[in-house]
Amino acid sequence: MSRNRIPRRAGAIAAGMGVLAGGVVLPSGTAHAEPTQEEVEQRIEELTEESSTLVQDYNQAKEDLEAAERRIESLEESIGDEDERYEELRERVAGFASAAYRSNDPSATTTVLSVDDPSALLDQSADISYLSERQRAELEEFTNASERLLQLKEEAEQARDEAEERRDELKDKQDEVEESLAEQEELLAGFETNPVTGGGDSGGASYTGSASGSARTALDFAFAQVGKPYVWGGTGPSGYDCSGLTQAAWGAAGVSLPRTTYAQYELPNKVSWSELQPGDILFFFPDIGHNGIYAGNGQMVHAPSSGRTIEVVSLSGYWDQQFQGAIRP
Repeated sequence: MSRNRIPRRAGAIAAGMGVLAGGVVLPSGTAHAEPTQEEVEQRIEELTEESSTLVQDYNQAKEDLEAAERRIESLEESIGDEDERYEELRERVAGFASAAYRSNDPSATTTVLSVDDPSALLDQSADISYLSERQRAELEEFTNASERLLQLKEEAEQARDEAEERRDELKDKQDEVEESLAEQEELLAGFETNPVTGGGDSGGASYTGSASGSARTALDFAFAQVGKPYVWGGTGPSGYDCSGLTQAAWGAAGVSLPRTTYAQYELPNKVSWSELQPGDILFFFPDIGHNGIYAGNGQMVHAPSSGRTIEVVSLSGYWDQQFQGAIRP
C-alpha cells in the first residue's frame, strides 16, 4: 500500500459471510478468516490517527511537566530569598528586644533568636511592647508572604506530579498502539500487491520548488530530514515526530513555534486549502493530531508515524480528506 494514500473504503466483509477453503464454503464460525489488505489498511489508518493524538497529548504533558518544574525552581529561589529576609528580620526584632532589658522581660532577646518559624515569631511577639505597630506590620506581611510562597510551591509540586503521571500513562498506551501498528504493518507487507513504502535513505532530499525567504529555509531544512526515522516525541536531530519536524524546520528559518500540533494550530494567519503556499503548515484529523509542511504541487513533507521515516507525500486521495486547516508562520 502506498502510504502517500491511505484509502478509506466502505464495504467491509459482512458479518456472517463464509470463507472459501478448498472450494468449500465454510459457515461463519467454522474458520477464522485472515484479514484482507483493505481491512489491514483500514486498521493501520485507525492506529495511525490514534498514535498521532497520543504523541501530541504526550508532548503537551511534557510541556506541562517542564513548566511545573520551572515554577518550582523559581519558587524555591523566592523561598530562599524569603528565608534570608526572615533571618534579617529576626535579628532586627532581637535588636528591638534589647529594650526589654529596661523593662520586665530580660529573656526577650534569647527568645526571639530561638524561633525558627516566622508565624511562631509573630505569635511570640504579638504582645511584646517593644515592637512598634510598623514593626509588627512588617513581620506580619513577611509571614503572610512566606506562607503564600509555600502554598504556591505545594500547588506547583502537585501539578508536576499530575503531569508526570499523565506523561507516563500516555507513554504506556503509546507502546501498546505502536505494537499493534507494527503487527499490522507486518501483515500489510505480506500482500504481494503492496508497493514498497518509505521515505528513502537517511541522506535527505533537496527541495526544488518555488518557495523563497523563510518558507524556503524551512522547506530546505525539512527536505534534508527525509529518510530520518519518526521518533515518538522527537525534536531532532536524529529523528522527529510531526510537530517536532515543523517546529525545527521553521526554527531554522528563525520562527519560534510551540511544541504541539494543538498549540501550533492556534497561531494566527490561518489559510484555506485554496490559498495554500509552500511553507504553510497543514493540520489533519478532527482532533488536529497530525501536521506537515506544504511543499507545493499538491505535496507535503512530514513525519508520518512510528516505524516509518520522514517523507514527501501526495495530498491527493487521503490527506486532502483529512485536512482541517493551515497556518502561515
